[in-house]
Amino acid sequence: MKAMRFVVLAGATVPACATGAFAAKPTDWETQFQPAATDIMAQIQWFANYTMWFVVPIVVLVMALLGIVMFRFRASANPTPSGTSHNTLIEVAWTVLPVLVLLFIAIPSFQLLTAQYSPPAPPAVTVKATGHQWYWSYDYQGGGKQDVSFDSLMLDADGRKDADKTDMAQYPRLLAVDNEMVVPVGKVVRVLVTSGDVIHSFAMPSFGVKMDAIPGRINEAWFKVEKPGIYYGQCSELCGQNHAFMPIAVRAVTPEQYRNWAASAAKDLGSANKQLRASIAAGRKNDDVASGERAGTVRLADAAAHEPPYGSQGATQNTTPGTSTGRE
Repeated sequence: MKAMRFVVLAGATVPACATGAFAAKPTDWETQFQPAATDIMAQIQWFANYTMWFVVPIVVLVMALLGIVMFRFRASANPTPSGTSHNTLIEVAWTVLPVLVLLFIAIPSFQLLTAQYSPPAPPAVTVKATGHQWYWSYDYQGGGKQDVSFDSLMLDADGRKDADKTDMAQYPRLLAVDNEMVVPVGKVVRVLVTSGDVIHSFAMPSFGVKMDAIPGRINEAWFKVEKPGIYYGQCSELCGQNHAFMPIAVRAVTPEQYRNWAASAAKDLGSANKQLRASIAAGRKNDDVASGERAGTVRLADAAAHEPPYGSQGATQNTTPGTSTGRE
């Protein structure tokens, strides 16, 4: 029974984590990267942690050397400085060691740079993101009648009510927009970045994407989102008075939800967004119900594991046939 309990627990935990909504946004007093939503961002986080193994010892060594120089070789403690110079061992050491450090940093750096510009598959969706003062426009390049184009503007207090996006946890202040860029999970999305006026920058921290939007020029980036949810970024180039009010919101959904949204958005964007949010809410409700059922199964299995065997309440009694139980 205990073995069965562990199996049930494992089966209950994995789907709950796999289907739970995921979103990334800035948080108060944040000192680390946002949670990685793409493989590229996971590699960036690994590389950042990897380089710290070189940065920290180098900083400690330099500070220690500076301390030794300031205290041991100060004028009062060392009035007659040595005239020794050109120490061969030191010359070789401070030339070879930095070269080795740079080599150990360069190899994974070049590998990461190559991965950033090498999509694992042809793009399933191509979106042209155009920066304006001070909002973004998105044009889905379908090459057919299903093309979708819309503007994405930051929501104010009144706009939140009209768009039914009053949940500050899901739609944060200064980051929520009226129309999110919608992309499918698990598919390569190519983003063509440009600008209609001044230089902007399309930056999504959780995707590991930051691409300048330059007037008259098209730059290309790509990402492949691993988990559904809403992800937030911002323009990362000083672009004028309202630079701080130019958020980027990307909603990652299942491929089926994306296909339904794209087909509907070509006709009526507002209705398509409402239907998409309703579909996500229904899916989340079904996940909650399924999680509750799994939790109930776990509780039943746990109770069964701790239930005494049948007849154990009388285990202290003499139940041998033909003998007295001590009770008349």
